[in-house]
Amino acid sequence: MHPMHSLKQLARKLKKETWAIYLVSKDSRTPWYARFLAAAVVAYAFSPIDLIPDIIPVLGFLDDLIIVPAGIWLVLKMIPPEVLAECREKAASEMAQEKPTNWIAAGIIVLIWVLLGVLTVFWLGEILKD
Repeated sequence: MHPMHSLKQLARKLKKETWAIYLVSKDSRTPWYARFLAAAVVAYAFSPIDLIPDIIPVLGFLDDLIIVPAGIWLVLKMIPPEVLAECREKAASEMAQEKPTNWIAAGIIVLIWVLLGVLTVFWLGEILKD
């Protein structure tokens, strides 16, 4: 099997699992803590803005390769098996639709970057003042 083919399969599976977790986060049979974490993972995965921008060499892609899969793995461990099975089936049937873009998560990430920028300016101001 060609390595690129297996990467595409892995990407499709990850997308399907993310969509299933999105459905799980809306299911009332899922415990509240799993729903909360599922919503956070999905919000980050569907956000058009990353915590670490992709233009930063290596680190920009590491967050996508580590944070999202680790979050998915953790959420999958918390979900009741029957709920997960139903949501996976539903996700498979809905895969033809485009994934939603989460602008709220994007706004939060932009806010984090703005706050870090402001803190950096204040920090540099204090250093240069001395």
